[in-house]
Amino acid sequence: MNPLYLALLLSLAAGLSMAIGALLAVKPLIARDWLRQEVRHTVIAFGGGALLAAVALVLVPEGAKHHSPFSATVMFVGGGLVFMIIDRALAARGGAMSQLLAMLLDFVPEAIALGAALAVGGGQAYLLAFLIGLQNLPEGFNAYREIRGGGGLAPGKIILAFAALSLLGPLSAWLGFAILVDMPVILGGIMLFASGGILYLIFQDIAPQVPLKRAWAPSQGAVAGFALGLVGHLLVG
Repeated sequence: MNPLYLALLLSLAAGLSMAIGALLAVKPLIARDWLRQEVRHTVIAFGGGALLAAVALVLVPEGAKHHSPFSATVMFVGGGLVFMIIDRALAARGGAMSQLLAMLLDFVPEAIALGAALAVGGGQAYLLAFLIGLQNLPEGFNAYREIRGGGGLAPGKIILAFAALSLLGPLSAWLGFAILVDMPVILGGIMLFASGGILYLIFQDIAPQVPLKRAWAPSQGAVAGFALGLVGHLLVG
C-alpha cells in the first residue's frame, strides 16, 4: 500500500478508538456501586499512566532531539502555561474538558510522528498505530465520563463528536508525512509543547480524580498504563 494511504488509514483507526472508549462508557456493565467506582477510578489512572508514558518515553525524547536544552525547555514550559490558561478559562465557564484536551494533546503529535515515520520508511507502523489506539481507548472512556458528568451533551452526540475528532488522525498524519518530515525543529517543538500541556493536565485535573479510600487498584492502574507505554516504546524503539 502507498505509505501515505497507510499513514492515513492507521491514524484513522487509532483515532476511532476514542469513540469506542466512549461507547464502552455509555452503560455501566457492573452492577455494584462500589466496584463501579473502583473500576472508573482505575481506568482514569490507567489513562493518566499512558499519558505520562507518552510524555516520558515518546514526546519529550523525540522532540528534544532537534532542540537545544534552552529551546526545549521553553517549548515544554510554554505548553504547560498555555494549557493552564485554557484550563482556567474552561473552569470559569464550568467546562469539564481536561481529559479530552489531554487525549488530543497525546493523539495529534503521535499521529504526526506516525506520518513522518512512514515518510522516511520507518518500520513498526502497525505496532505504533495499535499502541496509539490502545492509549486512546481508556482516554476516550474517561473523557466521555467527564463530559457527561458536566451535563450538557447527550451520549450519542458525544460519541459522534469523538468519531469526528478521529479525523484529526489522518489530518495530523498527512501533516507529518507531507510537510513536517522535513521540518524536524517544528515537529520537535510541537511534541515538546504538547508534553508540557499533558503534564499540566495530568497533575491538575486527572490525577486528583484517581484516589479512593481503602482502594489500591487505581494506583496500580497508573502503573499499568505507564507499563503499556514502556512496552510500546521498547517494541517500537
